[in-house]
Amino acid sequence: MRLRNKPWADDFLKEQDDIVVQQPFEHKGQWGELFEEPKQPLHLEIGSGKGQFIAGMGRQHPEINFVGLEFVKSVIVGAVKKVIKADTKNVRMVNENAKDLRELFEDKEIDHIYLNFSDPWPKNKHEKRRLTFKTFLEQYEAVLKPGGQVTLKTDNKGLFEYSLVSFSEYGMILEDVSVDLHADQDPLNVPTEYEEKFSAKGQPIYRCTARFTT
Repeated sequence: MRLRNKPWADDFLKEQDDIVVQQPFEHKGQWGELFEEPKQPLHLEIGSGKGQFIAGMGRQHPEINFVGLEFVKSVIVGAVKKVIKADTKNVRMVNENAKDLRELFEDKEIDHIYLNFSDPWPKNKHEKRRLTFKTFLEQYEAVLKPGGQVTLKTDNKGLFEYSLVSFSEYGMILEDVSVDLHADQDPLNVPTEYEEKFSAKGQPIYRCTARFTT
């Protein structure tokens, strides 16, 4: 679906500089300083979309600092609005396409990474674009603290199965694997907009957490 251009987005994002990090690459190694509680664990969501997940997580977990990464400007404005409405002090948004997370974050700076409903890139020739391909896992391992975790949620069975194999082949430990998250009724689950849409149609939601062993 083609996204409608929002000509006011630039000004809006600049005005919300208490939430939107204006010069994110300058904060490498010092992300904690952007929060009221700088020593709290730092969690990163890659591809925050319209922001329901990260706003909800920020409200549910005030003891954690969250950074949401979203490249599409016409999408991130919606996420910022949700963060404002949630009235959280522990969420920051970044409007960048971080092809290599090591440009944004120092080694061992992050505690947890979330991949929610990422593009499955189903064609074999596009395998390297999947966010659970080994080159991305190398980035995650670099910026995560020892024993750091990656949590994947998706409605795409193919991507889920591919990711389980990719995590395992990389030497990660699989934890909390669910092939029907909503049937499991996890009371702490914070759904995304896509998740609610697909679940309402009867589509199972897949989730797993994988932990690096180093």
